[in-house]
Amino acid sequence: MPAETGLSRATFAKLSPHPFLLANLEPTNHGIPPARSNGRAPSEVRPTTVNVSSLSHPHGSSLVRMGDTTAICGVRGETILTRDIPNFRASNRESEIKDYDLLVPNIELATGSAPQFLPGGPPTTLAQTLSTRIYSLLQDSKLVQCNDLRIWHKKPSEHAVADDAQMDEDDDDEYAREGEEYIAAYWVLYIDIFFISFDGNPFDAAWAATLAALRDTKLPQAYYDPDREMVFCRRDDPRPLTIARLPVACTAAVFTGKETDRPSDGKYWLLVDPDRLEESLCDESVTIVVDCQGDNVDILSISKHGGVFLSPDLLTSTGFFDWAKDRWKGVAAAITEMSA
Repeated sequence: MPAETGLSRATFAKLSPHPFLLANLEPTNHGIPPARSNGRAPSEVRPTTVNVSSLSHPHGSSLVRMGDTTAICGVRGETILTRDIPNFRASNRESEIKDYDLLVPNIELATGSAPQFLPGGPPTTLAQTLSTRIYSLLQDSKLVQCNDLRIWHKKPSEHAVADDAQMDEDDDDEYAREGEEYIAAYWVLYIDIFFISFDGNPFDAAWAATLAALRDTKLPQAYYDPDREMVFCRRDDPRPLTIARLPVACTAAVFTGKETDRPSDGKYWLLVDPDRLEESLCDESVTIVVDCQGDNVDILSISKHGGVFLSPDLLTSTGFFDWAKDRWKGVAAAITEMSA
């Protein structure tokens, strides 16, 4: 028998990615279900695996893999005295984390994680955009509680204010009276996310790694020494953060079936959890962050990037919200199993 000739499926996908993806999503045989170049259905996501406490030195860490996209996250806590915060107000009890920048995410796309990331270059636009999105979601979701980051100190009698009667009423909350507790310092959490393998959908992986690492974070018990004006930590009995929510991100790319900028005929496909090849073929994407704990489904954010196709009505009709719920179940189960 002569040897089989021709090109493999993977080779065709690399040589003509756009026509190949379109042919799979719109097969001529109606008995064949639509599929993507990698064989997944449009609503099918890649399996998610999570490992926590992977790093020795941070206060919390995680490794998240979604297909061939792998991100490592480390959370390191450092203390800052309130006197070193220029805009500190003792009366501020609601927006401390945002006003004092107590959560500092940073994303690095490692050399070798994908062909486009070359050594020696400045931070890419993608890395800076992802860091900004992670920062905004941390603030909007209120994932970290302010009380977990406060370091309290009781005002001893020998350090009490000499003449409280002469203090203005507006300044009363800036100073602790004798025997009262006040916030002497805060924990600042530096959240470093490092991609060692990049194959598309980086935001979902980065956010899942951040969530898992924060759930793994345990901060030492800290106290303020007024004599030396420093914060000291106890080595024993570190305390975990109070992470009550479990928001999960779900991203889909919009494939229009057109290689040019000419107006299309209105056809489009939503590809959930796109890989790097699919992202290069799509000009529009949508990300929804949901928390499905209990009977309620909380939508924390919906963001759309590029394109003109998607609208709220179209997202509802395509079943994207149901796909997001299924995505939440898979990622939440992977995180909680490792955190238990």
